[in-house]
Amino acid sequence: MPIRSHFPTLIYCEPLQKTAAARDRFNTALAAECRQLREFDTAGRKWSAKNYPGGYTSYASMNELHRFSSTFAGLEKKITTHVRAFARALAMDLRGRSIRMTDFWVNIMPPTAAHSLHLHPLSFISGTYYVATPPGCSGLKFEDPRLSKFMAAPPKLPSARPAHLPHVTYAAEAGNVILFESWLRHEVAANRVADERISVSFNFNWS
Repeated sequence: MPIRSHFPTLIYCEPLQKTAAARDRFNTALAAECRQLREFDTAGRKWSAKNYPGGYTSYASMNELHRFSSTFAGLEKKITTHVRAFARALAMDLRGRSIRMTDFWVNIMPPTAAHSLHLHPLSFISGTYYVATPPGCSGLKFEDPRLSKFMAAPPKLPSARPAHLPHVTYAAEAGNVILFESWLRHEVAANRVADERISVSFNFNWS
């Protein structure tokens, strides 16, 4: 063919647990622990009030939860398996090297809470695991990393495949883990439903 694809941006999305029953049991317990953490984390609530209006995150207060909670430590092991699979798909040379989770934190988004466009510096793979996702809650929106270089490009056709769009949104689905390279910018639009959207996010590094 005269046209070939180069420089792809890969996003990984897969259920963490094999069965819905296992997923539901695990997420029920994990959601309760996330809410308990919010009640306990005075510093996190204070930081969130200023920097994460309407919501709660432990990002700036308790962001190594895999070191303090057996629940999160078990989740770290499951997520690491997926991160290794994603790294292989990216053709990353990790021979003789190790990977480790560096950050692990909770995000709780009541109605109106949003997460603005950002990336994750000082890591190579980042991601989110969805704990509670009420119907209609916001998904995870990714931005084409070339967007600032499009110059005078015309708009895309309505029939364009997702691979050709400037943005793509992955629906938030409880039990799914989403992985992406840490340089990829992403955001979560304001939660427009009455129930809380709960997720845990993480970063990985290598050495």
